Amino acid sequence: MSRILGRFDLARPGFRLQAQLDLPAQGVTAVFGRSGSGKTTLLRCLAGLERSPAGFMSMGGTVWQDEQRGAFVPVHRRAIGMVFQEPHLFSHLSVHANLHYGLKRTPQHERYISSEQVIDILGIGHLLDRRPHQLSLGEQQRIAIGRALLASPRLLLMDEPLASLDRPRKQEILPFIQRLCVELKIPVVYVSHSVQEILQLADTLVLMNEGASIAAGPIQEVFSRLDLPHYLGDMAGSVVDTRVAGHEPEYGLTRLEFHGSQLYVPLQPLSIGQPLRVHILARNVSLAAAPLSEPISVLNVIEARVTEIGSALEGQHSVAIRLDAGCPLLASITRKSLAMLGLVPGQRVYAYIKAVSLSQEWG
Repeated sequence: MSRILGRFDLARPGFRLQAQLDLPAQGVTAVFGRSGSGKTTLLRCLAGLERSPAGFMSMGGTVWQDEQRGAFVPVHRRAIGMVFQEPHLFSHLSVHANLHYGLKRTPQHERYISSEQVIDILGIGHLLDRRPHQLSLGEQQRIAIGRALLASPRLLLMDEPLASLDRPRKQEILPFIQRLCVELKIPVVYVSHSVQEILQLADTLVLMNEGASIAAGPIQEVFSRLDLPHYLGDMAGSVVDTRVAGHEPEYGLTRLEFHGSQLYVPLQPLSIGQPLRVHILARNVSLAAAPLSEPISVLNVIEARVTEIGSALEGQHSVAIRLDAGCPLLASITRKSLAMLGLVPGQRVYAYIKAVSLSQEWG
């Protein structure tokens, strides 16, 4: 598989970026972390806008930076597209002219994305004759994405492109980003501090903290690691890819299936068989050593095995438990509950899930 490789060490007053990346050159890689963690600086290094003195960066085997060998390809010669928080459209040009600004930057023989493709994917055919001031912020951002795509990039870099939009506009644009990844097969590195955006978009996650890349891998694995809840805060939990198995409209519920288990969630306007990603917060998972003999109000009960138990540190009341339910599942229970249940790796348990968040939901 083609890879994106990066190694950067960049010092600034009061800040130092130290990041090493080995990412798949496909799908969406989300770069996530608190404000000031180095997300945007890392993206600028990938683009060549910031030059790490001992840096290295290659895209699919093509080296764009190798300072030890004196190699550095400037940003205007890298086959990248960039989308920022603000659209930065040319106010005096029509939507059509703004789009084709990206096209004109790319030699004819390097173009593999057509205007027709971009207009169709982004649903902007009715906007072509308008000027930027006649567009909503969401429409402006779609045009900015289209302009970047028409440069026929090998890599698309997006720096919190939805940060300035309200909830409805975000939900409007996210499906377009998903569609362009599938249809155009351009790898995307997507910076965000929004867990909801990442859950809906990302295949791979890079977690940043104080300038360092502290974890990277498939989003399902990173979210369920026992050493990372401190960095994920209240959002620590499991990311599970499911499919719609059925609906129970009389109860307002949809039944999801994954790896032989099932989950009930509020009724969804989705067809049988459609995929749906869910986020199960560790704090919403309770454990029992045996199935309860009497019915309870919690509908979601999943049989699993304990694979790993986190450190029960003095002064902390809870401990993280990693489970295997056909996919990683994370639970957070009190240290007293751990002692009472006598949990050990390999033990069979029953996970009672009190609530499930859907990737389309926004808090």
